[in-house]
Amino acid sequence: MTEKYKIYIPKEMKSRLLNDAELFEFTKKDGSINLNAFLKELLINYFDEYRDKKATLLSTILADLSEFPSISRTDANAIADKIINTYMKSDKYRTERTTAITLTVSGRSFDVMKSIENNLLTDISLSQYINDLFSSYLSIARDKREMIIFRNTFEELNEAIQSKRIITFSTSTVKDLIFEVNPYLIAASKEEQCNYLLCTDVINQTIHTYRVSRITALYTTSKCYIPDEALRQQILEIAQKNPQSTSKYIDAVVKLTDRGVHKFRMIVKNRPDVQKKEGNTYYFNWPKFALEDYFHRFGYDALIISPEECRESMKRFYGRSLDVYMKNRL
Repeated sequence: MTEKYKIYIPKEMKSRLLNDAELFEFTKKDGSINLNAFLKELLINYFDEYRDKKATLLSTILADLSEFPSISRTDANAIADKIINTYMKSDKYRTERTTAITLTVSGRSFDVMKSIENNLLTDISLSQYINDLFSSYLSIARDKREMIIFRNTFEELNEAIQSKRIITFSTSTVKDLIFEVNPYLIAASKEEQCNYLLCTDVINQTIHTYRVSRITALYTTSKCYIPDEALRQQILEIAQKNPQSTSKYIDAVVKLTDRGVHKFRMIVKNRPDVQKKEGNTYYFNWPKFALEDYFHRFGYDALIISPEECRESMKRFYGRSLDVYMKNRL
């Protein structure tokens, strides 16, 4: 069964949902964002959790109200519903102008919508219930939201980690390769944007990292592996610093202009940790490629003093950029 619903949500809410759909790479064949596919996964994977949260909160409020003999059970129910449906909502989306989205559901998402329609709309509209569910979802940190959207993948990975079983998978970025790895742990990136599986290659035991939301065709084998303690310690260090990169750590010295110092304060995504500062000179111990990628955004406001390999890499990067502009073509 397939059914379409017109749902009215605040414009900023739609924008934030689109951001998640884009980050988690829900796209159509033409490369555009597939918001509907994303929202279907959100409904399927978050509905039970949201309903349980709301039921637990309702029970807590009712228990507190029951301590007052003057309040009848009927009045207590009405007050509890009022608190949840009015005062427990986020002010963020309360007064904003709304926009319509068409939600096309089928399969499990169809069952969720029917369950909401048939059982949970006594004093609230369908649009308002979905608004509240989306608002609750968006109040959660993004790395935890990723765990919700890709719940099945996280559950299988965590089970494989606990049982120390070898896994195989492909990725959405390299679809033609099959990776066979020993899974060690899952870690969130520094800014809590995404989660990464840290693992070792079965054949040569090199450390690799894969973004969980890009893992496809995941399969847990019956083969177990024996964790290597030295590798585990390396992986733990990577997880604490920068789980999205396993490139070698280098000691680097970077000199910033005053504007560069301001940029460093403002550009927090993937910002490397500072070991020490001497005026506008910053010292780092950070993965080489991650450090270079961060300072690509600074232009002439950042100059890598050392190591020489980073200086040469940055020269090549800006040289290619200059070449593109000089030739006026990509």
